[in-house]
Amino acid sequence: MNKKPHIFLVEDDLSFGAVLKSYLELNDFEVSWVDDGKLAFDRFRNGKFDICLLDVMLPNVDGFTIGTEIRKLDKKIPFIFLTAKTLKEDILKGFNIGADDYVTKPFDTEVLICKIKAILNRDGQNAVNKSAEKYQLGNYEFDIKLRTIKKSDSLQQLSPKESELLQLLCDNKNELLSREVALKKIWGDDGYFTARSMDVYITKLRKYLADDPSIEIKNIHGSGFLLKVD
Repeated sequence: MNKKPHIFLVEDDLSFGAVLKSYLELNDFEVSWVDDGKLAFDRFRNGKFDICLLDVMLPNVDGFTIGTEIRKLDKKIPFIFLTAKTLKEDILKGFNIGADDYVTKPFDTEVLICKIKAILNRDGQNAVNKSAEKYQLGNYEFDIKLRTIKKSDSLQQLSPKESELLQLLCDNKNELLSREVALKKIWGDDGYFTARSMDVYITKLRKYLADDPSIEIKNIHGSGFLLKVD
């Protein structure tokens, strides 16, 4: 029997949390639910989870803080923010913390299930389908397994998504990487919020590689990105 994916759910609305937990369990997920942010850290440390669903507006400790701490404890586990907050600043903050998606309430539970499955399937495939282990980019060495960019005596640690995106760019070096292809492969869909998230990660990668003028990540308007290495 296949093990059910284990979801860590943090949601303070008791009615909504109970309904969402039941719906997820009906769709073959195991769910551990916490309704207070201050309890989330210990519960996460003491459990083993495949993905986290985090409400942003929580009592005592907000979802952004929880997401930040979870990322410190586990750099690989995916998480999705669930929130009624729709301001651009909040959305970008969520993605900058390292979220895989940002879902605004009210939302369609079937769509949420699809997003969760896409993220879990993507992470499972990425664990198996590694192409090269290292890439040479100008003066940098990109190590996929360690998720590092090394240049002489400097070392930059990458987040899981930064590493996945840089690997895709390397696999298509000096060729166009379609936005749609990158979004669907890494984020599971090519919606507005995931597109904004990818732009944030592209900006970070440019910063990491900025010391070598022979490397450029070009934005091909309306099409995608080009990793140009002279």
